[in-house]
Amino acid sequence: MGVAIAKGVRIAPRKARLVIDLIRGKSVEEADKILKNLNKEAARLSRKVLISATANATNNEGLDKAKLYVAEAIVNEGQTMKRMKFGSRGHVDPIKKRTSHIKIVVKEK
Repeated sequence: MGVAIAKGVRIAPRKARLVIDLIRGKSVEEADKILKNLNKEAARLSRKVLISATANATNNEGLDKAKLYVAEAIVNEGQTMKRMKFGSRGHVDPIKKRTSHIKIVVKEK
């Protein structure tokens, strides 16, 4: 079992979950192909975590890369950076810059 977690990634969890739902339960090779061909920032960030999880599984646990599949793929909410945007007539609009924690667990079939 290989685990990798990326914390504080600068993308909204709502956007990242759209991508992470595509790879849950798939083999590692198929998931890598899906993420490589998606034109989204969340796909690039998730692919980094997937590569790290497979490397952890092969190097630390001694598992076979060809038999690995994505057992868990979770996106949790991280810290929210609060900023202000000044509007007309002296009012202020809050801006919430959301972050994510991306966790991917790969296991052997």
